[in-house]
Amino acid sequence: MASLSSKCSGVSSSTIGSPGGTRLRGASRRVRWCKEKHCIGSWNVRSMSQGKIDVLKRELEKINIDILGISEMRWTGMGEFASDGHMAYYSGHDNNKSNGVAFIVSDKVRKAVIGCKYKNDRMMSIRLQGQPLNITVIQVYAPTTDAEKEIIDQFYGDLQELLLSTQKKDIVFIDGDWNAKVGYQAVEGKYGLGTTTEAEQRLLEFCQENSLIITNTLFQLPKRRLYMWTSPDGQHRNQIDYIHCNQRWKSAVQSATTIPGADCGSDHELLIAKFRLKLQNVAKSIPTCRYDLNSIPSDYTLEVQNRFNVLELEDKSSQEMWTEVANTVKEAAEKHIPKKRNSKKARWLSVEALQISDERRKAKIEGHRSAMFELNKDFQKLARREKDIV
Repeated sequence: MASLSSKCSGVSSSTIGSPGGTRLRGASRRVRWCKEKHCIGSWNVRSMSQGKIDVLKRELEKINIDILGISEMRWTGMGEFASDGHMAYYSGHDNNKSNGVAFIVSDKVRKAVIGCKYKNDRMMSIRLQGQPLNITVIQVYAPTTDAEKEIIDQFYGDLQELLLSTQKKDIVFIDGDWNAKVGYQAVEGKYGLGTTTEAEQRLLEFCQENSLIITNTLFQLPKRRLYMWTSPDGQHRNQIDYIHCNQRWKSAVQSATTIPGADCGSDHELLIAKFRLKLQNVAKSIPTCRYDLNSIPSDYTLEVQNRFNVLELEDKSSQEMWTEVANTVKEAAEKHIPKKRNSKKARWLSVEALQISDERRKAKIEGHRSAMFELNKDFQKLARREKDIV
């Protein structure tokens, strides 16, 4: 299979020692020498409109994100759809527009997708074909710490069940809005922010039980690159979104940081982690040809009738008879029936709305919070109006 970008360097069969003296074997050794880098992101978008999808795709392209996990999408149902080269997979509540998680995958990585598991409105997973091992990414939206204990227990129980259902050899990333602070002594990382409460201790226990590390506590960064959420008045900031991975694959993680300049009208920052693993294209079946059955000409009917009249089906097996009939219908269809054209859906978000989105992003970067809120109102109003027109 061809990889999506650069290839991994070849290595000898001898054991390679890491700078810290740890001896690497097998798959771990090959990851050490893999030059191919990918970027995974997590973002609580605080509801998702069709217009916001266009804004998110622009951010993905600017920052070069391969897989974006989304929390609090607030869509109902489960499914997938293609949009301008990207692929979106979502899992929401059956009836209520609350919670909801999703993935948006870039055109480069969508060819490596093996499949998805839609667990519920708080978690789902996507599996990618990789080298040396396949990769599973789980997106979550955890209950807040003031939720009832039964709801929190149900969340971690479902997550444990989803984690156990993944292939044991898969490299696992779990990211999302955890609504919990891990503090300065986070699992395998000392650069967490805040103080962990008794309710939030559940997250650390889950990491320890499953040998997970929190990637965005591994790297020493300015605080503005660690904060995930800012209160409306700008006075309070917390680190509550995280990207986890197997402790064994810690060496594959190159960096983890927030992108304060990225903007989609949410009070959460975009969190990204860059990792060094190789992805492979999944073999796809050849799509079947779709004919325009509303435009079947009389020439097709006449040719099929004439060819059926001269078919010699005596003394033939059922398989041979089926092949003869199928070939007759197929050849006549290719000759006479026009094929359906795949028409791309036009973007309904106008240039004016996208310009307001860019101005909102600029206001956020420059720290003009009041202007940012006003521009966000203008964007939402314009997006709703354009949706009604379409």
